[in-house]
Amino acid sequence: MSLSTKEVNKIAWLGRIAIDDDKIEAYARDLSGILDFVEQMSVLDTSTVTPMAHPMDQTQRLRPDHVTEENQRGLFQANAPLVDAGLYLVPKVIE
Repeated sequence: MSLSTKEVNKIAWLGRIAIDDDKIEAYARDLSGILDFVEQMSVLDTSTVTPMAHPMDQTQRLRPDHVTEENQRGLFQANAPLVDAGLYLVPKVIE
């Protein structure tokens, strides 16, 4: 799939990305190459491949689930301008 410079400009505009005019051709060429590669991969038969979240067959190491810090809510809320019933009070920003 080959992208035109007009399509690259539209994609950049949608993504709110600024592209220099002298680099648009290079972006079009690079993005077209990426899309061609994805198209090649979509032809492959992956019906026998087991889906996996990670290429290594490992489990996530987890830390023990126990409290490591004491509750310091009172200390933190002492610095807040307004607190009520353990909650921070903030100005209303939505009308």
